[in-house]
Amino acid sequence: MNELPTNTTLGAINLLKLALLVGLGLTSSISAQQNSSNAQQSQVQQSSTAVRQLIVHIDDAGMCHAANVATIKCLESGASTSASIMMPCSWAPEFAEYAKKHPEFCYGIHFTLNCEWSSFRWAPLAGRDRVPSLVDEDGYMWGGVEKLAKHAKAEEVEIELRAQIELAKKLGVPISHFDTHMGSVMARPDLVAVYVKLALEYQKPILWLRKLTTEERDEYPHFAAALDQSVRELDKLKLPVLDALLQYYGGDDLPEREQTYRTAIQQIKPGVTQLIIHASVGGPELEAITTSHLRRNQDYELFSNPDVRKWIESQGIELTSWKRLTEALRTNATSR
Repeated sequence: MNELPTNTTLGAINLLKLALLVGLGLTSSISAQQNSSNAQQSQVQQSSTAVRQLIVHIDDAGMCHAANVATIKCLESGASTSASIMMPCSWAPEFAEYAKKHPEFCYGIHFTLNCEWSSFRWAPLAGRDRVPSLVDEDGYMWGGVEKLAKHAKAEEVEIELRAQIELAKKLGVPISHFDTHMGSVMARPDLVAVYVKLALEYQKPILWLRKLTTEERDEYPHFAAALDQSVRELDKLKLPVLDALLQYYGGDDLPEREQTYRTAIQQIKPGVTQLIIHASVGGPELEAITTSHLRRNQDYELFSNPDVRKWIESQGIELTSWKRLTEALRTNATSR
């Protein structure tokens, strides 16, 4: 996949349709900041529209043992508030066991439809025979999102995503939300429809943004219409929707990466922002899997430090999670 320029700032639609499609081998920096398009809903999600709320979210739990160790330490430090699990991966049961024993934390399903590394592969949970359009000639999930978009049948995507949800439930994971590995569910409009359908059926919030700019609406009118309708339906179910989304790639220097995060966090606007990180403990296992092992270890070192939580709070920012936001919305609704 082609690299993006370092320190590129993209709008919400580009983040959802492009930044969420990039692999962790990139050396780029991507961020998006959007204000809420619905002041009333923002007031329900927050005690005041002036409140700045931040979800520090860890992707790729269950991918490997190194990811599980790091994710657990980040959650327990309080500097990270949410994580999502790659259910088709071989280390997902280990993390699911932890999640079952620790329901106080926030756990999502990281909908996984591709496996991007040549020597570390996984197959669909639903079985190759049931979802043949989701596997390559070797029987593993497609390596890239582009190939998934070319070959996948939407009905088979739904079968597989349901299998991932149901396995998590069977293993006792207290599911708080759904999101997407490498933006795979954003690959085509019919896959987006499956994503939203499952959110509404299971009544779980999803990785989604509330607002697009005028330019983005003009450029992507069909996506804009789908987004607006989805937001209305999520609002009806009292499910939180993000106002902004941040994710950064690039930089193998720890002080530089830390400063990038600090600057971004200081600049977040009122509303609910999610910062996506990828935390794993460095070592032979991680190095054998991905060229992004340094950045993943840096995310672990930064966001397993309780002092980072204290610093975020010192900036007047409220750390929150999908679980807390959903509980607050529903408590508010029943009290009226």
